[in-house]
Amino acid sequence: MNLLFICSRNQWRSPTAEKVYQNDPRVEARSAGVSASARRRVSEDLLKWADVVLVMEHGHKRRLEELFPGLVGELRIEVLDIPDDYPFMDEELMRVIKERVEPLLG
Repeated sequence: MNLLFICSRNQWRSPTAEKVYQNDPRVEARSAGVSASARRRVSEDLLKWADVVLVMEHGHKRRLEELFPGLVGELRIEVLDIPDDYPFMDEELMRVIKERVEPLLG
């Protein structure tokens, strides 16, 4: 299963999620951001690659709808509801990511 994690600037949350799942044999994980200043900006190719798009906030889903209006309807998008309150690889952030993602992998 291909997982694409999305946050705003691809600095803290989505790269942490990608790292958490990078060695998980059940999935392939990548990350991107919706902001113009994102380290790795979300693209149509990345979205098409993903089996599941996991956004950190509802605002990220709305931004995908604005950026890719013709494509979003074809995607499985899940909102993880993880606020931008954590630094990269924060223990609590990793715990919350696993807590929210694991039920979706069932």
